[in-house]
Amino acid sequence: MRRVLPALLLCLLSTAAAAEVRELRWSELVPAGAPPAPAPTPLHDLSQLADVLAAENGPAAAQQLPDAPVVHELDGLEVRLPGYIVPLETSEEGRVVEFLLVPYFGACIHVPPPPSNQIVHAVSELGVKMEQLYQPFWVEGPLRVEPASSELAEAGYRMQAQRILTYELP
Repeated sequence: MRRVLPALLLCLLSTAAAAEVRELRWSELVPAGAPPAPAPTPLHDLSQLADVLAAENGPAAAQQLPDAPVVHELDGLEVRLPGYIVPLETSEEGRVVEFLLVPYFGACIHVPPPPSNQIVHAVSELGVKMEQLYQPFWVEGPLRVEPASSELAEAGYRMQAQRILTYELP
């Protein structure tokens, strides 16, 4: 019994450590020494409402750095990352089940997509009900350093989104 108890305790501690979620900042998805991403540029001049409406139906803007370097040490980590959801697929119940997670509002929609190392392609079994595109979220799950392609942009990372929570300031 004396040998079983320490082994059981070690197993429980290992499981708890493995389940620890690392909170990431977007800057941590860019390798040290990589060139900085260009600032997001508006796709259209908001002072010209007619032009804005026409631009919404126009061709998508070219992505900035579609093959940007990634941080391989993040592969397989359980992470929590804040960002904005760009829907790719919606369930019959109206929940977003596949999306791009991006660092700022309007990425891939109103401004050109950011570099691929600033985009996470996520899939969620349950999905998330979205009322507004400008609502930020926390997304948690295992991060994979693996490219993903969609009609909107190239992503440098993938995630199985296990928890999606509304982002609220502390």
